[in-house]
Amino acid sequence: MRASAVCLGFILDAVFGDPHWLWHPICAIGSLIAKAERILRRLFPKTARGEHAAGVLLWCVVCFLSFAVPFVILWISGMVHPALQYVLEVLFCYQIFARRSLRDESLKVYARLAEGDLDGARLAVSYIVGRDTATLTEEGVVKAAVETVAENASDGVIAPMLFLFIGGAPLGFFYKAVNTLDSMVGYKNEKYLNLGRFSARMDDLFNWIPARLSAFCMILGARLVGFDGKNAFRIWKRDRRRHASPNSAQTESACAGALHIQLAGDASYFGKVYQKPTIGDFDRAVEAEDIDRANRLMTVASVIALLLMLVAAFIMEVLIY
Repeated sequence: MRASAVCLGFILDAVFGDPHWLWHPICAIGSLIAKAERILRRLFPKTARGEHAAGVLLWCVVCFLSFAVPFVILWISGMVHPALQYVLEVLFCYQIFARRSLRDESLKVYARLAEGDLDGARLAVSYIVGRDTATLTEEGVVKAAVETVAENASDGVIAPMLFLFIGGAPLGFFYKAVNTLDSMVGYKNEKYLNLGRFSARMDDLFNWIPARLSAFCMILGARLVGFDGKNAFRIWKRDRRRHASPNSAQTESACAGALHIQLAGDASYFGKVYQKPTIGDFDRAVEAEDIDRANRLMTVASVIALLLMLVAAFIMEVLIY
């Protein structure tokens, strides 16, 4: 039942994405984080230790509620009728996946570049990346879009898929809370260095296995969509640790190798330039079409991950019963 709910949720996301008119529970998690942060900052002393304690409590409260609310909803709906519970589980799974929205938003960047509208491309990519985009060159815009597609192949698709298979929608929302906390407070700047440290570390922990699984699926899928799987493995093996995060370079290196391009390098965040190592070899200059290629690689990797998890779920069911 759980496996079929995950599959249907994945299919619904592929077909419909995230309609703007439909309320999304991840927005509720984001709102909860923002409100809880304001309250905790008032309650805890403005010292390094006080902010760190507030950050730990923030993580615990948000993650607990993100798990408990869908768990209670599904439990109550199951008491009403199992069919209602199943339908809600499918809808929750659908809303947890972000593959279609990531594809659509990144291809808006590609469309603006194809029209020669660099300013429009900068604006479009600003919606899906955390770095400063106002002064990016066309190459910088493309690299930013490709990197976020590669990284979010794990964060937005394969990682939540794994948690959904393990613990259903409640654990899926728990993971999304972990991920959203990192994206909102996990910065190494003056405001969040102490308050967001715990959230950043927990995000690293919960993404350790999914990031490596995602890279593995990218390497497997590269040849299926006409890319270089052998080079994807070579670059992944060499560059998978070339990032401050223990996870981000896993999929970025596999993607860079598959497409024979160079990613990463220095980037600006909140007006400050951070020096970063490059990932991949400069076999050729990046081009707008690489955004579409990265999306194709993300899609085939996601399907491979889904099939692997279905096989694992079937084996577990056979062993248990």
